[in-house]
Amino acid sequence: MAMATLTTPPHLLFSPNHRPFSSLKTHLRSLKARRVFMASSSSSSSSSSSSPSSEHSVQSAESCVNLGLSLFSKGRVKDALLQFETALALDPNPIEAQAALYNKACCHAYRGEGTKAAECLRTALRDYNLKFSTILNDPDLASFRALPEFKELQEEARLGGEDIGSSFRRDLKLISEVQAPFRGVRRFFYVALSAAAGISMFFTIPRLIRAIQGGDGAPDIWETAANAAINIGGIIVLVALFIWDNKKEEEQLAQISRDETLSRLPLRLSTNRIVELVQLRDTARPVILAGTKESVTRAIEKAERFRTELLKRGVLLVPVIFGSYKKAPVEKKGFGLPTKAATSLPSIGEDFEKRAQSITAKSLLKAEVRFKAEIVSPEEWERWICDQQKSEGVTPGEDVYIILRLDGRVRRSGKGMPDWSQIVKELPPLEALLSKLER
Repeated sequence: MAMATLTTPPHLLFSPNHRPFSSLKTHLRSLKARRVFMASSSSSSSSSSSSPSSEHSVQSAESCVNLGLSLFSKGRVKDALLQFETALALDPNPIEAQAALYNKACCHAYRGEGTKAAECLRTALRDYNLKFSTILNDPDLASFRALPEFKELQEEARLGGEDIGSSFRRDLKLISEVQAPFRGVRRFFYVALSAAAGISMFFTIPRLIRAIQGGDGAPDIWETAANAAINIGGIIVLVALFIWDNKKEEEQLAQISRDETLSRLPLRLSTNRIVELVQLRDTARPVILAGTKESVTRAIEKAERFRTELLKRGVLLVPVIFGSYKKAPVEKKGFGLPTKAATSLPSIGEDFEKRAQSITAKSLLKAEVRFKAEIVSPEEWERWICDQQKSEGVTPGEDVYIILRLDGRVRRSGKGMPDWSQIVKELPPLEALLSKLER
């Protein structure tokens, strides 16, 4: 939740060719980071935040944010919210304002106030250059990401504009350009050829008028009319192609945004460890089974017959049963817990990039991956699946399956439940050359 440094570099999103936000050195990952707002603050302001009495004696935006973070860590959300509001009223600098707004949004999310949280985040995105990746990665906003207000905010950020800023859209477009590197070249030719056809029409129309009027020296009417028709037809075709290309780009941006959301969905492994899907890259091929309890249970029973072969191929079953999950009570995610308890919490918020650089850590994670995993935050999972169904023209709520590749991309999906014998034939073993190329 706390923001130690807010000038993070642009982050890549999840895409077929990029690791989603893997470069994010987020300050939202530990209780220690929550207690210290700005590492670059002066020694005098640091001492002023060391005790409640000094924090109250020196009313500054920074001290209010620090005090708010301390209160929030103790579970005193209402008091923390008041401190963040006070910080915003004390003429904060941009960094302090961004921190106050963001942490205020976390308080609102904790209290289940989705609309207020969205407004705070919208202001931080628009006026203070908050990175949307921070919202996607922070476990304190997991409950907010399951609300319709987050979907609206994400859609606004994808489209960009004055109301929310364009940083998220710029990041999406960078990935889109990598996936479709010749789109810019195509658009250049569409515009250039349309302009050439328009210039030609500028000279053809007077000739056509003279041809219709007839007389000495008049051009041939059929030849001139044919030239005009070719130019008009070319302009229509090129404009249609330009519009079609723009539509495809918007669809691609929407898919990249959904892929990023998918990569951050949490799972509980058989060892009770909680990880995000992105952390299973190169290790497992998750197969999402979504539908009614009867359909999903039957599909898992059938998969048991091919268990050995599926395990050789890194298949990890992820059952999602629509509408069967009770809404869990709001948890404090370790705020106010003893240090020992806080350090033993699940690893959603850990910096995966550092873990991924360790061969030992990757080996341990691979050992923890078994045949089936349990979803965490079912509302987020169901919302993502419904969005994916709508994008594929499938009625939301129907039984579907989604097979992911080792690199995290969607390999294929379909209605109903999968044919496991066909999947065994289709997927190569993890040690095969094709699997290595897939990573």
